[in-house]
Amino acid sequence: MKTENHHASRRLSPSLQPKIIKTAKPAAYFILLLLTYSLGYLSYHPSSTSLPLSHSSPPPQLPEPVIGFPINTTELNPFRITTRCADPIPPETVRRTLVDRLFNGTSPFENFPPPHAAEKLRRTKRVKGWGSTGAVFENLIRRVRPRTVVEVGTFLGASAIHMAELTRQLDLQTQILCVDDFRGWAGFKERFMNIPMENGDVWLFYQFLQNVVTFNQTGSVLPVPFSSGSTLMLFCEWGVYADLVEIDAGHDFLSAWADINRGFRILRPGGVIFGHDYFTAADNRGVRRAVDLFAKVHNLKVNVDGQHWVIYSS
Repeated sequence: MKTENHHASRRLSPSLQPKIIKTAKPAAYFILLLLTYSLGYLSYHPSSTSLPLSHSSPPPQLPEPVIGFPINTTELNPFRITTRCADPIPPETVRRTLVDRLFNGTSPFENFPPPHAAEKLRRTKRVKGWGSTGAVFENLIRRVRPRTVVEVGTFLGASAIHMAELTRQLDLQTQILCVDDFRGWAGFKERFMNIPMENGDVWLFYQFLQNVVTFNQTGSVLPVPFSSGSTLMLFCEWGVYADLVEIDAGHDFLSAWADINRGFRILRPGGVIFGHDYFTAADNRGVRRAVDLFAKVHNLKVNVDGQHWVIYSS
C-alpha cells in the first residue's frame, strides 16, 4: 500500500503539488494549536486551596467579594486622606456664617417666592423622596442629638424636612445644611414632569425652597446649592463640622466614595456618617462597594438600619 501511494504521489502533476502544500500548512497549524490546548487542559491540577466537593452536598455558598482584588494594610495607604480641616466654628454660628459667605448676608428664603415663580410652584403636604422617613433618622437623632446635620444629596427636601420635624419634637436647636446643586440628573424630568423648567433651567431649587416654606422649617433648614465636592471642601476649610452627615447623592462608586471621604472629614468626634441605598437596586452601581472599602480603610464597622448604612466615628 505504501508503495502504491508513493508511486501515486509521484504521478501528480507539478501544478497540483504547490496547491496541496499551501492547503496543508494551515491545517498543520490548526492541529498544533489543538494539541497545545489539549495538553494544557489535561495537565491542569486544581489548587491545593480549593474546597473539596462531594456529590452528596451542594457547593458551598461563598460571599460575593466586595473588592475584586486582594489588598493588605500597606496597599490601603494610598486610599487614606490626610487633609486637615480648620478648627471647628461654634454650631450656633454655622447658619450666619454660611448666609454671609454664600448669599451675601441675605437668606435665600427672604422675599420668596419671586413673582415670576409664585404661580408655577406646587404647595404639597407630601414631598417625593426615597427612604426619607426611615427609622434610621429618628434612631440617630435621638442618639446623637445633633446641633448640625449635613445632608449631601437632598433633591426636593423630603428627608431634610423629616429630620427638622424630629429635632423640633425633641426641642433641639439643629441646623440642617442641604448640599445639592439642585440640577437633578440627566433624564430625571421623564419621571418628574410637574417640576417647572424655564430656558432649560429646571426649578428644583425653587421647588425645594417652596417645600421648606410649606412645612414651616425655614429656620432649621438651609440649602447650599453647589456641588458636593466644592461644598464639602469649603466646609473643611471654614471649620463647618457636623454631628450627623448623610450621604445620598451620586450612586456610582466614584461619586459615593468621594462624598463619603469628604463628609467624614467634617464629622465631629462622636458623630455618625450614614446613607441610603445599601440594600436597594442602587447598591450595585457602587454605593455598597464604596461604603465597605471606606470602612476597611479606616478599620470601622458598617452597621445596617433598614436600607441605610451607618458608620460611627468612635
